[in-house]
Amino acid sequence: MNILDEIKEVKKTEVKLLHRDYSYSRFADSEFFSTQCMSLKKEIKENKNISIIAEIKQASPSKGILNQNFNHLKIADIYFENEVNCISVVTDKSFFKGDIYFLRDIAKYKIKPILRKDFIIDEYQILEAKSCGADVILLIAELLSPAQIKDLSSAASETGMEVLLELHSEDQIFKIDTKENDLIGINNRDLITFNTDVKTTAKIRKLLPGNPIIVSESGIDSSESLEILKDNGVNAVLVGEYLMKSKDLKDTLQQLKDWCER
Repeated sequence: MNILDEIKEVKKTEVKLLHRDYSYSRFADSEFFSTQCMSLKKEIKENKNISIIAEIKQASPSKGILNQNFNHLKIADIYFENEVNCISVVTDKSFFKGDIYFLRDIAKYKIKPILRKDFIIDEYQILEAKSCGADVILLIAELLSPAQIKDLSSAASETGMEVLLELHSEDQIFKIDTKENDLIGINNRDLITFNTDVKTTAKIRKLLPGNPIIVSESGIDSSESLEILKDNGVNAVLVGEYLMKSKDLKDTLQQLKDWCER
């Protein structure tokens, strides 16, 4: 059993509680449910450089606590001030010490799209994301069947949100229809060893049909890694650990922006 299998079992329990405690009408009555979403796709397409999805996460299963002085609002302030293209907010509590309320707090003053990054297996998690101000949700191919990907993508679209569909390996490509899901995240982290290699993006990108928007995720921490991604037609990067472990977030983010220039 890999880490995703463990997480999926926890999510099944969380989803049962979500169905017990909430209804569609309760989600629909929230302050954000009827507001128009910002488009991550538009942000990426209009950017001549590699776009940056800057992540807010307090911990990870492999590295533990990443930021001892974690404050999601202060981090979001720095991200917005430095004009990142999107903020990814990790909302999983059990494995990443996140919280859905981090998302809601940031949504109150967002000026760029916000991605809810969690392990979504049920429509109620999508309704919850929308009710807390998300513009984009993450779906992970390894967690879902092709039918689930289609159904959950449709559910997100009905709320006005976009989907970043993530895969970790080439054996998941059969699940993806790039005509329906044209925003694809390629995670460079091996789920067994937790090692990262940005060449994973290059390898999988070549196998994907069509011309989807490609977001490379994990292990992006040097100018060399960005050069590899540029050479392989990547449109955006999602960067978390590298930023969260920084002693000077502003300087580190500016350095990342320099690396992302074409």
